[in-house]
Amino acid sequence: MASGFTSLLWFVAVIVMIPVALWLLKRTPLGASGGFGAPANAAGLRSVATLALSPSQRIITIEVGHGAQRQWLVLGVTAQHISTLHSMAAQGEAPVASAPAPTFSQLLGKLRREPQGRA
Repeated sequence: MASGFTSLLWFVAVIVMIPVALWLLKRTPLGASGGFGAPANAAGLRSVATLALSPSQRIITIEVGHGAQRQWLVLGVTAQHISTLHSMAAQGEAPVASAPAPTFSQLLGKLRREPQGRA
């Protein structure tokens, strides 16, 4: 009977330690960087804007470099390939994104609220 209780106690201890270990790993340099001990943005990369063209195709603008050597790259991204479409000197601020397209539920709600004009 004591052996069963001891096994149950160890099982609970292991289950409790999993989230604690993950929480601690997240706060170490190895966990925060995604590996290799360097900060995640050490390469000087920053995402500026993203435009989804289809589920597998996007146009992404990223900023590379530091200080006066900053540059924006406009990339075409598919599931198999990444290609540079354009490069330019970095702008002062990120481009203002247009209003996001309404979701299906928003369009459906709008249709339900509008009165029917025809008989």
